Amino acid sequence: MTQNHYSDPAQLVDRLPNGPGLVGLDLEADSLYRHSERICLIQVCYGDEVALVDPLADNSVAPLSGWLKSASIWMHGADYDMSLMIREWGFVPPMLFDTQIAAQLLGHQRFGYASLVEAYFEVELSKSSQKADWGKRPLSEKMLEYAINDVRYLLPLAAQVEARLRELGRYDWFVESCEGAQRRVLARESEVKESWRIGGSGKLRPEGLVFLRELWNWRDQEAAAWNRPSFMITGNKQLIEWAERLSQNLEIRIPPKLRSDRQERLEKAIEVAQGIPESEWPKRPARERRKRNPLFEKSLKELMDRRNSIAHDLGIDPSVIASRPILEQIVGERAKAKNLLLKWQCSLLDFE
Repeated sequence: MTQNHYSDPAQLVDRLPNGPGLVGLDLEADSLYRHSERICLIQVCYGDEVALVDPLADNSVAPLSGWLKSASIWMHGADYDMSLMIREWGFVPPMLFDTQIAAQLLGHQRFGYASLVEAYFEVELSKSSQKADWGKRPLSEKMLEYAINDVRYLLPLAAQVEARLRELGRYDWFVESCEGAQRRVLARESEVKESWRIGGSGKLRPEGLVFLRELWNWRDQEAAAWNRPSFMITGNKQLIEWAERLSQNLEIRIPPKLRSDRQERLEKAIEVAQGIPESEWPKRPARERRKRNPLFEKSLKELMDRRNSIAHDLGIDPSVIASRPILEQIVGERAKAKNLLLKWQCSLLDFE
């Protein structure tokens, strides 16, 4: 496929079949190369056809995104793709069938798209363009081939896993699980986030958190000005280390590769943090400390053993039924099972 073979979105929509589950979709983004990630390529499959749509081109993708507003489609591992749709288009399709969720409900230990294509069709897909820059133009023939193969087997795979789910009586579980996954993404994307609370920040005291917040803001501003991902400025681990040392009045080691002007702005951010009064320091997240309770431990073990036995009989991973943290909340009566689990999960575990 050459660069001239991109599909016009309006013409493509006219060719798409009506009916749930007859169209598959995949998205490629440039999160590894830009500060603000974009949808850079849309792959659509229907029947035996694969079409590529270039959202960075002059022709608007509005006809296709408009079609998706009322569509029921197949994707694989759609969590990240749904986030992209919400941020860029403001919606997700009303029903999104996910072959990854199907594979987990069927007990596949390896449920990546390439692994499933190999398992069902004995085809080994190349992963060479997995981390490519999808925002550059023109895309190479190698990248275009990768993009096409990313959806070429999606609908045949969907047909196989759907048939197996129905045969095992798990298709309703699958639909409910897909709907639940969509609700979780929608809830997550609507949350007001303190993005600077990165992994590892929980160990910092308030005097460290105030430094971390200003360091994160400095890094984000530098990355935005450069239009590159934040990790290209410095990693999260480095920010945590700096915040810890600064909170103890210790010097930090500045990487030699850091530009002088960028270093000056870093020093200014540190000065700002040092000048913030203690009354305005960020608070540490409240942690519920549960005392060791033999009765709780006994009840949790019994519930986990029951879950594990059910999962073994079904041939699926126990976490697909319920994770340990969720079971801990239920046993500790911090939340009701019906508020944490899907109906089919509650039914398996005999929760009303």
